Amino acid sequence: MNSPVNSFDAKTHLTVGSTTYTIYSLPAAAASLGDVSRLPFSLKVLLENLLRHEDGRSVTAADVQAVADWLQTQSSTREIAYRPARVLMQDFTGVPAVVDLAAMRDAMVNLGGDPDKINPLSPVDLVIDHSVMVDAFGSADAFGQNVEKEFQRNFERYAFLRWGQSAFDNFRVVPPGTGICHQVNLEYLAQVVWTKDENGETIAYPDTLVGTDSHTTMINGLSVLGWGVGGIEAEAAMLGQPISMLIPEVVGFKLTGSLPEGATATDLVLTVVEMLRAKGVVGKFVE
Repeated sequence: MNSPVNSFDAKTHLTVGSTTYTIYSLPAAAASLGDVSRLPFSLKVLLENLLRHEDGRSVTAADVQAVADWLQTQSSTREIAYRPARVLMQDFTGVPAVVDLAAMRDAMVNLGGDPDKINPLSPVDLVIDHSVMVDAFGSADAFGQNVEKEFQRNFERYAFLRWGQSAFDNFRVVPPGTGICHQVNLEYLAQVVWTKDENGETIAYPDTLVGTDSHTTMINGLSVLGWGVGGIEAEAAMLGQPISMLIPEVVGFKLTGSLPEGATATDLVLTVVEMLRAKGVVGKFVE
């Protein structure tokens, strides 16, 4: 949603080629907010999100200022309303979400309303990857055999999801056999920067997401802010509800040097995880 308030004069324009985009600029907001250039990158994304959605109710000027003031103490007890750009689901948790949408349409019909008005407000991608079973292996056509049996076993579920894609706006289904959820997200779904036409303007904003897959955080490797949530939180985000969260602490992690001979990437990852666990990173961002 384009901010109707713009308390910090962050709204400005960026021309790329022949197209002019509306953006919410942190340097422009800094004139009122104070210097935010030294904020961690992840908090800059949160700050832009709040500037863009400031409405005086769910996101207030005080919420925006609290993120800018984070630099003073590197922590905050302020609760903010974060709205991710999109939602990522896999079939294990996505099917109940589509069932809920269908039930809401039935309820709308019973109330005499228009069922076509029931749609996700945030873009949703559902990747079917949790239904595959390995029946065939060790042969050139093993993949094809497994996919064929997968379709036979899950025909009704897949037919329902295909109906969902055609029935609902802002809802896409990635068919089975395409790839693993977080891999498809990295290679095909992420855009880094999204654009949206609203009120006669084309708004450009950072790609952000929440996902029901535990590996959703891999998307941060593309500088896309995202993390895993439960099915209820994902459904709420899908319906345009903000995610309530504390402004997080941010733990910096700097890698220098090179791996010694005999050490593997797995050794490095396990060492990093061990160090972060000792530091304590639950509920925090790591950069």
